[in-house]
Parts: sequence; C-alpha cells; structure tokens
Amino acid sequence: MAGVKISSTGYHLPPKVQTSAELAPLLGVTEEWIINSTGITERRIAGESMDACAAKAARDAIGSGAPPDCIINASTTPLQLIPDSSVFIQRALGYEGIPSWSVHATCLSFLVAMNNAAALIKSGVYKRILIVSAETGTPWRNFNEPESAALFGDAAAAAIMEPAAEGESSDWLDWEMATWNEGAELTEFRGGGTKHPPNHPILTKPEDNLFTMQGSKVYRFALRKAKNSLEALLARNNLAPGDIDWIIPHQASGHAVEAATLFGFRPGSIANIISKYGNCISASIPLALAIYNSEGRIRRGGYCVLGGTGAGLSIAFALIKF
Repeated sequence: MAGVKISSTGYHLPPKVQTSAELAPLLGVTEEWIINSTGITERRIAGESMDACAAKAARDAIGSGAPPDCIINASTTPLQLIPDSSVFIQRALGYEGIPSWSVHATCLSFLVAMNNAAALIKSGVYKRILIVSAETGTPWRNFNEPESAALFGDAAAAAIMEPAAEGESSDWLDWEMATWNEGAELTEFRGGGTKHPPNHPILTKPEDNLFTMQGSKVYRFALRKAKNSLEALLARNNLAPGDIDWIIPHQASGHAVEAATLFGFRPGSIANIISKYGNCISASIPLALAIYNSEGRIRRGGYCVLGGTGAGLSIAFALIKF
C-alpha cells in the first residue's frame, strides 16, 4: 500500500502579543509566578475571527499547489455551533463544493483529523486533504483561575496530506489512542450544550461559559498514561526514543513539554514553542510542526512522534516518517 505524507504545512500567528508581564496584573499574580508555573513568557491574541485565521494558515500550507479535495476543520473554538465551522473556512478560502467537516477531540483534534485523513487517503477516497486548526479561545479564559488563564494563546496551523510518491519513504506508520472518562471533569467548558443551555436562568451560570481546568491533576494523570502509550507505540515498531528525530508534543505547559525527557527522549529532539506562544489548544501540535518544518529542522523521511493529551481525558500518539 502506498504511503501517506504531509506534503506541506503552514501557520498564522496573530500580530498582537500579550506578555506575561502584561497579563499578570489581570490575574492578580506576578510575571515570575506565570513563568514559573507555565513556562510561558508571551502569547498571541487574535484580532480577527477564527475562519479568517484558519484561511491564512491554510493558504500558507496550500501555497501555489492545487486546491484540496477535502477540508477537515480541527478547531476546538468554533465560529458558532451551527453550521459547522469548516463551512466558513471554505468560504474564507474562496472555495465551493469541496466536502468539508470538523473533527472535535479537544487538544488532540488536529492529530485525530490527521489519522482520519491518512485512512481516507490510503483507502483512495481523497487524494489531497487540507487539515486546519484555528484557535481563538483567549476570550474564554477565566481570570479567576490564574493557573489555566495564564496558559492560552491564539494561533492557526494547517497541513496538506497526500499519497507519497513512488520511492518516497514518507508514511503515516502507526497510531495509539485511549480515553479514560474518569478525567471528564478535570478539563471543562460547561456552557453551550444541553446540560447548561445558553441564558438558562437556573442551569447556567456566567462561569459555565469560561474554561476551567484542574491542571495539577491533569498533569499527574496524563504523565502516567502517556508513558504506557508511548512505550506501546515504539515497541510495536521496534524503535526506542533515541531513534526518533523529533517528538512534537501538545504544548500544554512548560512542565508538560519537558516531561518528554522522562520518557527517554533527548532534550534536543523535543519540539518546544510553549514559551513564545503558550498553549494554543488543538493548534499547538501543528503549529510546532509547521514552525519547525519552515525552519528546515525536520528532514524528509525522518521518524517523528506527534501527540499528547486532550480533555476527557485522552492520550494519543502518532508515529510517522515525515
């Protein structure tokens, strides 16, 4: 069976920068507290809608190439609940008639979308899939919860996936994912659904429309589960952490990114952009991938592991040959 490759990547960073020094007084903490707790010195704040941000990242990935034959939106912060945000992304790109839909797996949305796209390409359904994530969630930060509010930044990233040409070693090699619902209440945005309907005078409180997370519990939970998932993935493919050119983790926090060293990965093989951009939710993994690819750090045919955590709690990792 022919391989699948990430043929191009792209990204968009909103120009507005919010430093941790600027954010600190809004949270009632110090700049040092934010940096020590999160590892983040600055983040970007979007000044335009998520579909506009998505289109900029998508155009960067598409370049002068042909239009995609499928669009998958992998954003956690939708433009609105109905219709699907992929419709507005398609419109912003000036396309018409291309099948478009969303994959929602919180911070793992882009990765899950890529796994789905690889299967669709290998089965011959589509040949050139655009996956894009645009996260503009900073307005949802809960400033009464400094630990989580200090984490987030806005950004968009995209990738084109296609069949690998004959003789190319690029491929989507393996996948490992599991979900443990005991972590369901550790990371939440409660409002907007049937449990807490908008504007309900009894069921919905203002704080239900803001993000909330029990960060330390998530970290401890995920650390234990991620180790087992990574070991299973690498063992199935007769690989060790030292064989991996790059591990590109979800940029959840500084501590979470650095935890990859606990699993045996070399510090120099860990993609780390958390300090400058913060936690960009589902755009974190593709943003790190796109930045490192644009800088020429990722070699074609090299082993990469992409993955991390998502609310729920889910752990997922993909093994690819870039």
